[in-house]
Amino acid sequence: MIILLNKSKRRGSHQMNIDVALKSQKAASKTKAVRKKYQYVAFLYIAPWLIGLFVFQLYPFIASFIYSFTDFTMLKKPSFVGLKNYIDLFTKDQLFLQSLKITFIYVIIAVPLKLAFALFIAMILNIKLRFVNFFRTVYYMPSILGGSVAVAVLWRFLFMREGLVNKVTSIFHIPAVDWLGNPKIALYTISLLTVWQFGSSMVLFLAGLKNIPSELYEAARVDGASKPRMFVTITLPLLTPIVFFNLIMQMVHAFQEFTGAFVVTNGGPAKATYLYGLMLYQNGFQFFKMGYASAQSWILFAIIMLMTMLVFKSSEYWTFYEDGGDF
Repeated sequence: MIILLNKSKRRGSHQMNIDVALKSQKAASKTKAVRKKYQYVAFLYIAPWLIGLFVFQLYPFIASFIYSFTDFTMLKKPSFVGLKNYIDLFTKDQLFLQSLKITFIYVIIAVPLKLAFALFIAMILNIKLRFVNFFRTVYYMPSILGGSVAVAVLWRFLFMREGLVNKVTSIFHIPAVDWLGNPKIALYTISLLTVWQFGSSMVLFLAGLKNIPSELYEAARVDGASKPRMFVTITLPLLTPIVFFNLIMQMVHAFQEFTGAFVVTNGGPAKATYLYGLMLYQNGFQFFKMGYASAQSWILFAIIMLMTMLVFKSSEYWTFYEDGGDF
């Protein structure tokens, strides 16, 4: 009797183990199906980004490189011409070197001014003031609106000979200045449009200022350090990683500038504001020299890459990281 009971218990235990194993298998299968389902959902979510990447970035990127070796004009079938477009740019096209020179001057003027102004405003907004969040929002607004065509048109009306700027300066008996018609001044005028869009750089500087420990300033005050000295020895070194990032981003943006030169001055007067981006646009979409414009765009790409590498290389000597900068 006892033996029969033991056998019955063993069978029951064995059956229970089988049931548990079957349940575990079913649960694992269900979990796998759920994971597979979520994988499809994940692909569905990132599908718009993937479509944008392949259609609007990778395809134009590769196609422009191929077209740069052709005489593609949008009006006839492209034929291979080798390096002719690149050689013509450097040997026959005088506007190419002129626009390149103007663009470098524009970058040298606009980028440092923009970073300096953004840091200045960030330091003001870092002071504890009433309604400081309102002021931060107001100062960020130009970055949202600054790149638009409407604001560029407004900029042109402000700085035209009979514009608001000259009317205000006339109150102080300052003679009217031809901000957009004088070849020696026009480039500086459109550079101010870029400087006015300092909001994104200002926000990053402000975040960096907030992360500087106040104990450093307190220790410097105890040692009798003045505010300019504290700025040079504490604030500026600790902000160098943000200066580095802003410098890269704003330099790349400045090399590709188009809206201001196109809308405000259209490259004039006397080609004084004929930026590289404007020349590229005219070759591609006004003269339909797509192959030529593609070669021009790849030269710009190479210049930006070279300048970025130089900034990265130089950053080893002027940026400061608390962890030594090791990635």
